Amino acid sequence: MPTATLVKALANTGIEVMLAIPNLDLQAMADDYQNAKDWVKDNVTQHLKTNSVNIKYIAVGNEPFLKSYNGTFVKPTLPALKNVQKALNEAGYGKTIKASVPLNGDVYESTSNLPSDGAFRKDVRDIMQQLVNFLSDNDAPFVVNIYPFLSLYENPDFPTEFAFFGNGKTVNDKQNSYTNVLDANYDTLLWALKKVGVPNLKIIIGEIGWPTDGNSFATNKNAQKFYDGLFKKLGSGKGTPMRPDTKFDIYLFGLLDEDAKSIAPGDFERHWGIFRFDGQPKFPIDFTGKGQNKMPVGAKNVKYLDQQWCVFDRGVRDMSLVPKQMEEACKEGDCTSIGKGGSCSGNDNLTKVSQAFNMYYQIKNQKEEACDFNGLAVVVKKNPSNGTCFFPIQIESGGFKVVFGSFATVFAGVLYAFLTLF
Repeated sequence: MPTATLVKALANTGIEVMLAIPNLDLQAMADDYQNAKDWVKDNVTQHLKTNSVNIKYIAVGNEPFLKSYNGTFVKPTLPALKNVQKALNEAGYGKTIKASVPLNGDVYESTSNLPSDGAFRKDVRDIMQQLVNFLSDNDAPFVVNIYPFLSLYENPDFPTEFAFFGNGKTVNDKQNSYTNVLDANYDTLLWALKKVGVPNLKIIIGEIGWPTDGNSFATNKNAQKFYDGLFKKLGSGKGTPMRPDTKFDIYLFGLLDEDAKSIAPGDFERHWGIFRFDGQPKFPIDFTGKGQNKMPVGAKNVKYLDQQWCVFDRGVRDMSLVPKQMEEACKEGDCTSIGKGGSCSGNDNLTKVSQAFNMYYQIKNQKEEACDFNGLAVVVKKNPSNGTCFFPIQIESGGFKVVFGSFATVFAGVLYAFLTLF
């Protein structure tokens, strides 16, 4: 589905939109100002003039300073940012649309784990100084992605309740006290900004959320617990100890699961959605923070393929072919739910094989040849889902079949769900 079609779906909704430029396009934007002008014309101007889309920000790259990128995108990021903002200014949108760079929380750190010791990472400190000065000069926000889940994922000794806005151990830092990761992380950034001379820069949390599969901490129960705490905090109107009167500006991540997303960081990466791939809600939630949880309205008029699943044929006796066929299924399918800590990890091995076979079968649009696996599989009409282990059925839209994570497929229905909630 073309990007223009997706953006057009947001026309006349009043929803604030942030458009994104991929990291791989940063060099072109940095090298040639004309590329930035063309991008603004193609992706901003046309939607403002013809589609009434409420575009507020342009994300120039996504977490380009991640340590795992080994500096690949450090040099082109700032020049690209400058060219994009210049193009917006020249097009007459500079006062209402701001360009920024969504950054991961790893661009700042604290050697003592106390917010007051926060500072930008040494290897990017110089470029961060230039970047935040540019943002300040252009009245643009600092966009940061904060994931309390990763604190638990990366450190098994991390105090669990500190990630869930719970009643765990309080961290005292000078005159301030912290009871959750969000406040502590946010104020660590504020200290880093203060130390480079821009203490009052506006901050937007570009991504925050909790995954529901692919890890023992990534469950529906924990996600609901996290969002309950998050929305209660947001509903209180209170900020952090360093900015107590500033309300959070937050984008949730994410709306839908994405089965084709890279799992290099972990199997949980495909399961950040509040809704499943088909636009159906996973757990009760109250976006107002009042604790009156109810299931969000699911996507309407979703068209599914036939009510059938591909599973392991339990009549098979020769199991020697299973490992190879499992490998093939997982290569093009999605096996994140059967790994350690996944929603299907507690099932017997044959159920895990069935889950792998079915994911491949559904992604291949239930083609007959996709449920063979050298004679190991069979199509069944009875839903094999059990407990937390969900066996999906592929969906279709507009006369063509799509991959589970296709945002456009159920966007309109999910958008309706959010609008009715508010």
